[in-house]
Amino acid sequence: MVGVPIDALLLDMDGVLYHGVTPLPGARALLERIAPMPHLFVTNNPIRTPEQVAERLARMGLPRPAPETILTSAEATAAWLAREKPGFSYFAVGAEGLHIALRAVGREDMERADFVVVGEGPGLDFESLTTGINLIVKRGARLVVTNPDTSVDDSVGGEHRILPGGGALVAPFSAASGVGPVVIGKPRPALFEMALKRLGCRAERCLMIGDRPDTDIAGAVTYGLRAALVRSGRFAPGEPWPGELPRPDWDVDDLTALTDLLDDVLPARR
Repeated sequence: MVGVPIDALLLDMDGVLYHGVTPLPGARALLERIAPMPHLFVTNNPIRTPEQVAERLARMGLPRPAPETILTSAEATAAWLAREKPGFSYFAVGAEGLHIALRAVGREDMERADFVVVGEGPGLDFESLTTGINLIVKRGARLVVTNPDTSVDDSVGGEHRILPGGGALVAPFSAASGVGPVVIGKPRPALFEMALKRLGCRAERCLMIGDRPDTDIAGAVTYGLRAALVRSGRFAPGEPWPGELPRPDWDVDDLTALTDLLDDVLPARR
C-alpha cells in the first residue's frame, strides 16, 4: 500500500496544524506542498462553521483555505440527518456551528423532533437535558452525537484547558434514556464517506493525516484509507502504540518529517 500514489489528502487540524492559536512547526510548508492537490480539512469539532475555521487559520498566519475545503462534524451530521429523513425536525444542544448546519437542512422543533442532536460547546443544562430525554423516551426521537471524543484540548489566553467532548456531553442523554447514540464523526465512517465523495477519490488513494490513534488513524485504516500519524498532539513521541488499534502507514514526530517522507508518494513539485 505504501508504494501506491496518493491522489488526495484529508487533514485533521488541532494537534496537526496548530495548538490553540499557535501554528505548529512545518504546518505552512506542508500546506504549501499540498496546495495543488485535492484535499479537505476534516474535524470532529462542530463548534465553528467552515467560514469561521478558515478565518481562524488565516489569523494564525497560515494559508486561508476555501470554506468548501473544510468539513466539520456538524456539517457531516446535518448531511447524514437529511439523508436519513429529508425535511427532518430536530432538537439540538451545542454551539452555534451545529445549529447553523442543522438549520440549513432541517427544522427545529422542541416538541416533536425526529432527532435529538448533541454537539460540543455550551448549551447543556438541566432543561435541555430534560427536553432531550423526553423527546427520546416519549416521542421516539433518535439520539445523535456529532463526535465521540470524550475530551478536547483548548487554549484561552495561552492557558491549556481540557473541555468535555461530544462523547461526554451525550452521555447523560444516553444514561437517562437508556438509548445509545448514533455517532457521526471520526472514527465512524460517515465523515470519511462524505469527504471522499466530495473529493471524488477512492479510499486507497487518499491519505488521512491526524494526531489521534483512536479517531483519525483507526477510522481511516478501518475505512480503507492510507494513514499518517503525527505525534504533535495528544499522542507524544516515544509513547507506546495502543496495541488494540490499527497502525498507520507512517508514524512520525512532526510535520517536517512527514513532508519529507511523503515526497515519494505525492505528485512531483511544480
